[in-house]
Amino acid sequence: MKTVSLTVSQVFDIALKAYAAGKLGQAEKTCLKILSADPASAITLNLLGVIHMARGRNQQALVHYDRALALRPDFVEAWSNRGALLKATGRLKDALESFDRALALRADHVSVLNNRAAVLQELGRLDEALADYDRALALQGDYPEALNNRGVVLQALGRQAEALESYGQALALRPAFVEALVNRGMAHSALARFEEAVVDYDGVLALQPRHVDALNNRAIALRRLGRLEEALASHQAALALRANDPNALVERGLTLHDLKRPDEALASYDRAIALDSGHAEAYVNRGALLHELGRLDEALQSFERALVLQPNNVQALTNRGVVLHDLARYGEALADHDQAVIMQPDDAAALNNRGVTLHRLRRLEEALASQDQAISARPDYAEAHANRGIILSDLKRFDEALASYDRALALRPDYADARFLKGLASLVTGDLAGGWAGYEWRHQAPVARLTPRALPQPSWRGEDLTGKTILLHSEQGFGDSVQFCRYVPLVAARGARVVLEVERPLSRLMQTLAGSSQVIAKGDPIPDVDLRCPLPSLPLAFGTGLETIPADGAYLCAPDNAAAEWATLLGNGRPLRIGLAWAGNPNHVRDRERSMELRHLLPLSGIDASFVSLQKQLRDGEAELLAQSGILDVSDRLGDFADTAALISQLDLVISVDTGVAHLAGALGKPVWIMLTHAPDWRWLLDRDDSPWYRTARLFRQSDSRDWDDVIARVRTALGELRARKARIAAA
Repeated sequence: MKTVSLTVSQVFDIALKAYAAGKLGQAEKTCLKILSADPASAITLNLLGVIHMARGRNQQALVHYDRALALRPDFVEAWSNRGALLKATGRLKDALESFDRALALRADHVSVLNNRAAVLQELGRLDEALADYDRALALQGDYPEALNNRGVVLQALGRQAEALESYGQALALRPAFVEALVNRGMAHSALARFEEAVVDYDGVLALQPRHVDALNNRAIALRRLGRLEEALASHQAALALRANDPNALVERGLTLHDLKRPDEALASYDRAIALDSGHAEAYVNRGALLHELGRLDEALQSFERALVLQPNNVQALTNRGVVLHDLARYGEALADHDQAVIMQPDDAAALNNRGVTLHRLRRLEEALASQDQAISARPDYAEAHANRGIILSDLKRFDEALASYDRALALRPDYADARFLKGLASLVTGDLAGGWAGYEWRHQAPVARLTPRALPQPSWRGEDLTGKTILLHSEQGFGDSVQFCRYVPLVAARGARVVLEVERPLSRLMQTLAGSSQVIAKGDPIPDVDLRCPLPSLPLAFGTGLETIPADGAYLCAPDNAAAEWATLLGNGRPLRIGLAWAGNPNHVRDRERSMELRHLLPLSGIDASFVSLQKQLRDGEAELLAQSGILDVSDRLGDFADTAALISQLDLVISVDTGVAHLAGALGKPVWIMLTHAPDWRWLLDRDDSPWYRTARLFRQSDSRDWDDVIARVRTALGELRARKARIAAA
């Protein structure tokens, strides 16, 4: 039998074919056979390096590339393969050097240019990477890998539209190019083209149904489209393939959050954190959900953990500032917002939040400047326009405030907060016709802080009531109920049977009101009724204007027996009996502005009059101060508003801040002096010292100084004048 002798070249071809066929063991043995005969075969050393690299033997591969290059320093392919190995093992600078050596030998080597660009891309040298991809494509335009990689760099540079074009060219050359489809989907998402993104991800899944990243990215795009159940199904499919993916769990948490399934969302975030305790985004999203649920202390802890992990995480810093604001820790909140703005000066959300906190700190001009910066950074930021309107209202620049609300509504016509706030601004400026309609948005506006109440009966808006039974019910504070119950007789006059529901402390007093057939307290069973209307909606139903406010006289009165008891208790001392109220509900959103401290009233005690406290609840230290100043403390005798009304009926004058006591005195027809903040509640209108709601009211407003000292000084002067008139009358 004749033996066939093969040349080295023929044996090398056998090794190369074995490698190409995936027969790595056979290819390796063949290369070793060649090298045993010819140890200086650089081409074989290079191929053996490729085989070692394919088998995961990176160090042996590098040794063989280096041996090949020691024999042939001009071996371009060996330099290229060595660079690819170094890139794969994270030695990017060494890889770059290898690619540079290859290009020095052959400047038009397209794959080397592509690989060098990929290294530059990983090093963050994006402009240089883009230049290399462009050079490669100038040499070979039909190179889908380079086109795809170029798109990734363009995306990283924020040039999304150009990235889309590059991916499109790659896919035109290779329609089943999965990586390019995924990347194009991401570019579409970055441009908020979520429908197109979903199409791309569906294309990927048609080719590779178990492509986890496509499933996750598809879920995110579907969530942004509001297709939440589909998004959740896509998340679940991804997690079925890769259950311990913390990023996917965080994204699923966001979808569950949007589906109003907070417990499941929290569980998803907690699972992500259990898998990766350093996942800052999971802590941020978890904190945001806890904040929304009102679990502020837990939310704060979550944001603080995120900031331990990433001290410069602007989202965590901003959200922590919002929670601190809600906890009334305004100084700390401002510090967080300031730091967020330092890190991202054009972050509209951080600037808006900073403005909100500055407003709460009464630093109004700074707050306005912060909102202006937010709007400059993002002109279509409806929330910033609305918040700007709030600040302008507090600055009593109502024309500008109304313009800001209008701008917010032009951007978002269904923006309930802006409609409600515009209604308040219209009311305070005397535009009652426009204001009542806006005021109705309080039921949908979070800023109004009303707890929704589900009642099955249809709402009454002024239609015929003959033979109907209507429920008129309280909705907000005691003062609102007292102010608007004046409409009850007018509703009854329309032919209706009126059931009046009020807070329990008001129910006994409301028995003295004409027009109601039945008075019930909140929480009691509601009888059968045909219609309902909250008390603050009655002015709208009656089309009330400034000239038609029903204010003919007293419409509430005190129980006779209770009034007699107060007359005995107060005795016949000094010629003037004056009731004082200096603070309202501490939970009211504007309590810090509209209430004052008891010490502010002490200058009045020098007037020759008997002073009695009308405060049912005293704050720390006030009982002692009342005793020291000679102001009578009867807080233990004030069981409900009927008791307070009885006491007021025996007084000559009530002096009060804007609270329920002021309304009660007005409703009883008693002289009442109301001390108001610089930017008052809508019902007190502007720049007048009387009120169309209460004929016996006299208004004392803060000046531009925004403090109470000036108000008290004017009240003291007015009291002196009143005392003098009383003395003259007595002498006559």
